[in-house]
Amino acid sequence: MVPDGSGAADGDTGVRLDFSFGKDVDQNWFYAVGSTRSNVTGVVTVVPDADGRPQVGLDYQANAWDRYNWDESKGVTIALPWGSDMGIPDGQMARLHTTGIAQEFDMAGSSSVKHYDLGAAAPNTDDMPLPDAPGREGDRTDLGRKQQEAR
Repeated sequence: MVPDGSGAADGDTGVRLDFSFGKDVDQNWFYAVGSTRSNVTGVVTVVPDADGRPQVGLDYQANAWDRYNWDESKGVTIALPWGSDMGIPDGQMARLHTTGIAQEFDMAGSSSVKHYDLGAAAPNTDDMPLPDAPGREGDRTDLGRKQQEAR
């Protein structure tokens, strides 16, 4: 607590979660990433209002990271539009890495910092802020790289 009665606290409880994207939730994330490690970090700030009552705010950020790799014991089955399935064992994908055609890599990302007021004079019944919209709006072009024309 500082002399004006305000204060801030942060901490690390060491909670990190494995999160798996299900096909039924989002097929793009399921096929592209599969699962990831994640956590949410934040700072709680308490300041007195004009009447000396505490006003509590939370600034937080979601984080995700994982190693993009292929495990011999895993694989994926993709439903094809004409009704059959195609199985792709991870061992075949791992061979692309071991022969130098593809490369495993680390991936990581964080949301922007969001703010949520917790303790006002009246209870805050608003929903928590939604995550930012994904970049590139599903577009398949990389605007930072020159595109090849007439392929």
